[in-house]
Amino acid sequence: MEFGELKSMHQKFNTDIEILKKQVVIETYRSRGPGGQRKNKTETAIRLRHLLSGITVTATEYRSQAQNRKHAFERLRSRLIRLNRPRHPRIPTSTPLKAIERKKEEKKIHSIKKNSRKKVAKESKWD
Repeated sequence: MEFGELKSMHQKFNTDIEILKKQVVIETYRSRGPGGQRKNKTETAIRLRHLLSGITVTATEYRSQAQNRKHAFERLRSRLIRLNRPRHPRIPTSTPLKAIERKKEEKKIHSIKKNSRKKVAKESKWD
């Protein structure tokens, strides 16, 4: 597989915030942790689900839903940018001669061990 083929198979996701707003499902919920009354009655936490990539991000840091939404979109955008990077193919290295010799030696030892477990054929009286 060539590098160009690998790059063309990789799906690119749009990272423009306005387009992302149309591609996500926005959920609000009550965030967890300390905070008392104010935190228990307001749904300030945001969860974004990007439908095309399946990525889910959350933001619960701020008491403001607007700030959390902005923060969540920034996180989603950075995750998509990371996904859009082309993956470089791994270039296999050659096995060192010493490793090949060690593997052959281990096989010899294993073979000797297995051969020693075999039952010895009984000699017949007629030989």
